[in-house]
This record gives sequence, structure tokens and C-alpha cells, in this order.
Amino acid sequence: MIDFHNHVLPAVDDGSKSLEMSLNMLKNAAEQGITDVVNTVHFQHPKVEVDEITHQRISDIINNLQGELKNHDIPITLHSGAEVFFLPNLLDLKADPLASFGHGKYMLIKFHIYHIPEGQKQVLFDLKMSGVTPIIAHPERYRPVQENITLIYDWLNAGCLVQVDAGSVLGFLGKSALQAAEKIIKNNWCQILGSDAHDDRKRGFCLKDAYEIVQGWVGEQARALVFDYPQAVMKGEPISV
Repeated sequence: MIDFHNHVLPAVDDGSKSLEMSLNMLKNAAEQGITDVVNTVHFQHPKVEVDEITHQRISDIINNLQGELKNHDIPITLHSGAEVFFLPNLLDLKADPLASFGHGKYMLIKFHIYHIPEGQKQVLFDLKMSGVTPIIAHPERYRPVQENITLIYDWLNAGCLVQVDAGSVLGFLGKSALQAAEKIIKNNWCQILGSDAHDDRKRGFCLKDAYEIVQGWVGEQARALVFDYPQAVMKGEPISV
């Protein structure tokens, strides 16, 4: 499996606090059958106070962690990426290799949990028209989506993709998030299932358990969410919704 959304790099954002924690997280991920981990460091998030986030710095940290994985015989390949907080400047970020995936073809975008700005439609449209497909991070956790699930349909209709958190599927992130996640996945509105792992305790790599539940909901279609579609994003290949 490919885990497309997580915060596993040590002492970078609000995820893993140390190298030891990162290795514990990744050991658990490997035991679940995860072979590739796409780290998605928080990018321009107003509530996450971090040192400067640059492609070079994140690449160096990933290379060091990859070396530690080899030393500890943990069979996982790490990949660089970011979870970009929505601001009107998304089009300006498309050239930043850290802010996008698949040679600039995709961008993972996070909104405030209680507020989705009115102007987001135009910004996402402009991004799509520029050749970058927006991937909406864990919309099942957003209050406006929980109150009006058709927002998902609007995003998909505009050419966006949708990523749901494994923790939502398992009920770890509240009843409303679980209910919204189930609707999104059963309606075939989700393209990627990611752990959004932050630590080695309450918010770890729980992708395997969530994947098994999703298999019960949609059968063989579940495979694409943790294999085919994440791989396509990493390669910059088109995904038809």
C-alpha cells in the first residue's frame, strides 16, 4: 500500500517529535503492508510554527530518514510532498517542487476545519486551468462539508480529487467525520485514502484497518484508493473521476 498523507518527518511540523518516534511509526507502517510513504509536511499553515520549509531542507531530512530506515531494516520508501494550507496564492506556488506532486501535476490542499472561503472556487479553477489538479485533504472533517455533503460533488465537478483520512473511517476523528467519510466513499467520491499519521500513539499509521473497512463498503474499488490512484499522483499521470 501507499500512504499518501502523513507527517512522519522528525521535528518538522506538528507530526513526529523525534527520530525515534518516526522510526516507530514507520516500523508499524511496514507491518501493515505499507511500502511507500509520501510525507506531506504542513506548508504555509498559520497555526503550525516551523522553521523555514523548503524543498532542499525537506529533501535532506527525507534522505537522512531513509538512511535510518535502511539501518533498521524497515522496508519503506519515502517520498517528498506537502499539505498546502489554502490561501489565495496557490497559483504562485505551482513552481515550488515541494508544494506539488507528480512533476507539478497535483497539489494537496487543506482548508480551515470550520470555514471554506467563498473565493476558493475561483482559485481552484485557476489552478486546474494552469495544469495542476487540486486534491482536497480530508474534507469529511470540515464542518461545512459535514453540514452539506454536496460540496464534495462541486469539487469533483470542478476537476478536483478527494483524499479521506483513515482515522475518519475508523471513527477516531468523531462521529460526524465517520458519517461523512462513509457517504463520500460509498458514493465513489474519494480517490485517495491516507493515514494522516502524526505520532506513534493515537494518530499513527492506521491505513490497513481502514482499508479493510472500505473494502466492506465498496469491494474491489478500495484497492485503487491505496494503490492505483496514489501511484498515479506520484507519477503525474491523469486520473479520471
